Amino acid sequence: MTSEFPARLTEGYRDFLAGRMATERERYRELARRGQSPAIMVIGCCDSRVSPEVIFDAHPGELFVVRNIANLVPAYTSDGLCHGVFAALEFAVQVLKIRHIVVLGHARCGGIRAFAENGPPLSAGDSIHKWMSLIAPAVELAGPPDGDGDYLTRLEQASIAKSLDNLLTFPYVAEAVRGRKLFLHGAYFDVATGRIFVHDGIGYMPVKVEPIPCELEQSLGEHGN
Repeated sequence: MTSEFPARLTEGYRDFLAGRMATERERYRELARRGQSPAIMVIGCCDSRVSPEVIFDAHPGELFVVRNIANLVPAYTSDGLCHGVFAALEFAVQVLKIRHIVVLGHARCGGIRAFAENGPPLSAGDSIHKWMSLIAPAVELAGPPDGDGDYLTRLEQASIAKSLDNLLTFPYVAEAVRGRKLFLHGAYFDVATGRIFVHDGIGYMPVKVEPIPCELEQSLGEHGN
C-alpha cells in the first residue's frame, strides 16, 4: 500500500536542490564521472540523532558510511555468511582502498540500553535482542554495573573497543593495518553537547578544535562527558 511521499522529505529535497546541489554541482558531476574514492569509512549507529555526515560536516563522496543498531562489527567468519557489515567492509578496504575506519559510538544508545536492561522481546523473532547479543563480550571490559561512572557509558565505549577488536579478525583488514595502509579509530559522540571523544589507547579524550564560538565552548564545559 502506497501513500503520499513524506512532505518533510520533499521540502528537504527542495532545499538540497537550491542549496548544496547548486553550490556543489561540479562536485556531483565529477563524482558521477569518476566514481567515489572516500578515504574514510565510518561504522555508526542507526540512531537518527547520530548522522556522521552531519557531525563531520562531510561533502558528497568524502565518507563511506555503514550504520546498524549500536554500531556493531561482528567477528569475521569464513562460513559464507552474507552480512551487510561484512560486504561493506570488504568493498571499502579491498575496492575503495580506504585509509581510515572509524567506529562511531554515542551516548544514550537505545540498543546498548536494551541489552543492559534485558527487556522483554519486541516480537516472536525479536531481531534486536539477537543482534544486541553481540555486545556480550564487552560486558567484562565495561566492569560491574555498580562500578565507577555511568554503566551505560562504560558499556557503550567497551562495545566500541570490541568492534575494533573484531575488525582485526578480518584477514584483509589485519593485513592492511600491519602494512600501515589502514588505521582504525574509536570515537564517541555525546548527543547532548555535540562533543566528540576519540580513544587514545587508554581512554577517551575530547577532540580539540579551534576556533569555537565562546558561547558554545562554555556550553561544552558545563556539560562535559
